[in-house]
Amino acid sequence: MAVEITIPRLGWNMEEGIFAGWLKRDGDAIRAGESVFSLESEKATQDIECLDSGVLRIPPNAPKEGDTLAVGTVIAYLVQAGEPAPFERKSAESVGVKATQLEQKPESSGSDAESTTIASRKQVGASGGDTVDRPDPAISPRARRLAAELGVDWIHLEGSGSTGRIREKDVRAAVGTNRTTRQPAKSSINPVRRTIAARMLESHRSTAPVTLTTTADATNLVNLRNQFKASTPADAVAPSYTDFIVKLTAVALRDHPYLNARWADDRVVLVPSIDIGVAVDTPAGLYVPVLHDVPNLNIQELAARSSELIERARERKLRVEEMQGSSFTITNLGPFGIDAFTPIINFPECAILGIGRITRHPVVHEEKIAIRDQITLSLTFDHRVVDGAPAAQFLHFLSQLIENPGPFLIV
Repeated sequence: MAVEITIPRLGWNMEEGIFAGWLKRDGDAIRAGESVFSLESEKATQDIECLDSGVLRIPPNAPKEGDTLAVGTVIAYLVQAGEPAPFERKSAESVGVKATQLEQKPESSGSDAESTTIASRKQVGASGGDTVDRPDPAISPRARRLAAELGVDWIHLEGSGSTGRIREKDVRAAVGTNRTTRQPAKSSINPVRRTIAARMLESHRSTAPVTLTTTADATNLVNLRNQFKASTPADAVAPSYTDFIVKLTAVALRDHPYLNARWADDRVVLVPSIDIGVAVDTPAGLYVPVLHDVPNLNIQELAARSSELIERARERKLRVEEMQGSSFTITNLGPFGIDAFTPIINFPECAILGIGRITRHPVVHEEKIAIRDQITLSLTFDHRVVDGAPAAQFLHFLSQLIENPGPFLIV
């Protein structure tokens, strides 16, 4: 009996996904537990596993890489050896099918993945017309997306992959050559940009944002970071300024829980755990991996976990659960030379903290003029959840922690 392969639901709010490419070919024997294709949901690209065994059969009208498909769309089948696929049978009434489940490929940690279902791959011919089968992908999904973004015509590129597959570096090398560059379609929108746009619009429509700005003395924070850098072994990760402020923010949220709340079902809901999202700039767009249970991480553990998530965000290898569940978000534009800005709330959270650059200024310190390191903090909060005075108290308390961070960062 044939088994339908369908587009899975990778999250509660997911209604459609972007097909990112087959990992198996038509006619391949599939064993339960093998990854069959990649699917992009929101900002995460995931390899999808099959829980059944059989022979993969891809119909002529299978989706192409980059196609947006509704959850539940049937895109291929698993059949037994010698069994015809449903699309090959003359009478559709004789077809008996059942749904199969796929699951996201589990990580090495052995954690259970969410049950899901499957999808398909065809390659566009060199003429750009009818689709043709290829024994191996001509171009990787990431290279195809990059080619679309940079306006590179990849059809005639020579790939450096082991089977001639075109990789990202081949696309980048082609930028600027007359025969490979073209104007990208004006209507083309990066899937990540589409997700960012939707979330920003949702935040604008669903919150009553107010932004408070203050300046804190970061001299002791700078000195402490220099000490950590000097004492951190070469094979370990030295905490960044963002890591320090994430940890100090968790301390402040513990004493000001309404900044760790959210508006839901016409009421304020206090979130029991402190899980902080950190905005990361990547070539594909903005990602927000989440550091879970920050109060129970020491600064070295936090730095190692943060470094790992940031690296995987830039490689687009984050799992969905690593971008979900945040109760507060931090975004740092200091490395870009920005002092103060108005961050947008990561809805449905209550607040987001913006970090500016650290600069040296003459200030009054202990009744004398001295050159001190200064940092600007910008807090945007949802006025429906919390009033201005409590938000100001939180920001003031955080400033005090930054000015005297040692007791909270050294264990």
